[in-house]
Amino acid sequence: MAQDLDRRSFLKQSGAAALMSAPLATTARGANDKVNIGWIGVGTRGNAALDWLNKAAGGKVMVTAICDTFTGYIARGKDRVQTIYGNTPATYKDYRELLADKSIDAVIIMTPEHLHHSMTIAALEAGKHVYIEKPLAHTIEEGAEILKAWKKSGKIVQVGTQNRSSSLYKKAKEMVQQGMIGDCHYVRAFWYRNSAPNNPAWRYVIPKDANEQNTDWEKFLGPARKRAFDLRRYYQWRLYWDYSGGISTDLLVHQTDITNFVLDKTVPLTCVASGGVYRWTDANDDREVPDCLSAIYDYSDRFHLNYSCYFGNDHYGYGEQFCGNEGTIEVLNRQDLYFTPQLLKGAAPPEVKARQQVHLNGMKDFGENDGAINHIRNFIHAVLGQEKVIAPPDIGQQAAISGHMATVSFKTGRRVQWDTRAEKLRTL
Repeated sequence: MAQDLDRRSFLKQSGAAALMSAPLATTARGANDKVNIGWIGVGTRGNAALDWLNKAAGGKVMVTAICDTFTGYIARGKDRVQTIYGNTPATYKDYRELLADKSIDAVIIMTPEHLHHSMTIAALEAGKHVYIEKPLAHTIEEGAEILKAWKKSGKIVQVGTQNRSSSLYKKAKEMVQQGMIGDCHYVRAFWYRNSAPNNPAWRYVIPKDANEQNTDWEKFLGPARKRAFDLRRYYQWRLYWDYSGGISTDLLVHQTDITNFVLDKTVPLTCVASGGVYRWTDANDDREVPDCLSAIYDYSDRFHLNYSCYFGNDHYGYGEQFCGNEGTIEVLNRQDLYFTPQLLKGAAPPEVKARQQVHLNGMKDFGENDGAINHIRNFIHAVLGQEKVIAPPDIGQQAAISGHMATVSFKTGRRVQWDTRAEKLRTL
């Protein structure tokens, strides 16, 4: 059994040890060069992340171009870049025109998930490094095609499952490796939200000036089914299957992915999911994705993951509970880590009884709200040849498959199985 560590020892150890021991990514860039960034998608998250990039690696990057299909977002993004970085970026409505700029070294893609596949592959073919938000792709097959393009390109790709870059989750992984919780066969993961009756989940505010003339509907649709112009679908795309997997691929993938990271897992063997649209069921509500979802996963190595999500009550918040035979690690709301030994009413072995409870707070102990800024920094350092990305496409695909399994099970009402050899889903 590994030596138990007190709280001070936890803080002394570097959560980046795994990265330091990994081989560095190959790159032709010099360590002192700035990375020219082309930014595709400057909506709600993209606009906020312009600031995250500056905080992560401000002296090492320059945002030289931005692209969006809404002129209002382009104007706002241009102003944001001028304010933060002090330069005026080129602006585009068509991402392919941005990719044609040979001075751009890397692109950050923060668009609806149904566009991830075409944009990522086009960026790799244009010789760009890529930061792509999660999920890797809208389907398992599209993710597999991205993997092939990535391996062929030799470029650096980071998938936006940012929990892997959180110091709290790195500590959780270290504690598991040190034997602090013993064998772990069960994890409970949950994500609960709530909002006022007049503010349904993912009904993002539609800009007052948005209309068919300043919103490029055809470019937004991309490979999706052709439909008449619809402001709801454009600005609230997470609610529709054509553009999103909903809870499964927006939220669940973060938690299956971090379970993989902490416990060294990959893809589940089976999944069964159920739920539905239970809130905000007004007559004019056209949502398709559920606001309540539960998914049960079994893995081939005697491991079980119990996932639940509901948008009608936020009392329990967000978190994962790693339930080991000798102890429990909880990471809650991406801000607090708790370790509690399993004392078995005093009957636990002496080495387990000797373990002290631990509480770490992300902001207090690491100066982090979550892993987002670290994750972007890791990507830029990888482009500069200083680190290896912590979430490359093969890892992103594993996380995405878990999400797609839940989506397929929910839609079909059947249990699904992942065929590792064929790399396909089968319904049971």
